[in-house]
Amino acid sequence: MAKIIAIANQKGGVGKTTTSINLAASMAELDRRVLLVDMDPQGNATMGSGVNKQEVELSCYDVLLEGCDPKKAVISPEKIRHDVLPSNMDLAGAEVHLLDVDDRESRLKQAIRRLAAEYDYIFIDCPPSMNMLTINALVAADSVLVPMQCEYFALEGLSSLMDTLKQVRESVNKGLKLEGLLRTMFDGRSRLTREVSEQLQSHFPDKIFSTVVPRNIRLAEAPSFGLPAIIYDKSSRGAQAYMALARELDAKYY
Repeated sequence: MAKIIAIANQKGGVGKTTTSINLAASMAELDRRVLLVDMDPQGNATMGSGVNKQEVELSCYDVLLEGCDPKKAVISPEKIRHDVLPSNMDLAGAEVHLLDVDDRESRLKQAIRRLAAEYDYIFIDCPPSMNMLTINALVAADSVLVPMQCEYFALEGLSSLMDTLKQVRESVNKGLKLEGLLRTMFDGRSRLTREVSEQLQSHFPDKIFSTVVPRNIRLAEAPSFGLPAIIYDKSSRGAQAYMALARELDAKYY
């Protein structure tokens, strides 16, 4: 049965989608069966996994609101070893429409139940805000992986996210746990980076991944080619960091 991990942070620009794409691809390189669910209407995880979001016939929108069989919406892209449940701008209207349907918080959970037996890991790329799409992801997930930069407002934003996770646990998903905090765009030469990193380790000693993801130009270039870094440039520091993260995470479960 799949480990279902939501990749979330209410703050944008922290490497959330980059982490979703590259962790999924790296885990697939370890010969794990992996599905990446794109719950962001921007569809960047879809595009970064080699799928043209403009040509998608069935998406998360159809699964959540039209009763589409999720197996029919899953795509296996060429050159990419992980599967994708894609997204596009159709999903932007889903939040409003979900407000009028039964079990609106658990639509994604119901869909993923039909897929879980076919994968070892299901990663969910969440929108950079706490909306109904993100709530669906948190209800469906076993745990939450939080990418974050070591910057001034990081701890404040993290505190808000922890409050949200507590509320979700108390109301709709009692088993939800914090998988871990991933330090992204890491620059060890920066005094601020080191100070915030030390604060994180002090507050969450058992929840910080040992792996850090550095700023890396090849990591930034890869999505424009519709490829994860591990395929675009396997030798790059960014690709190597996400392979290390995949091994670190996988060691917890296998």
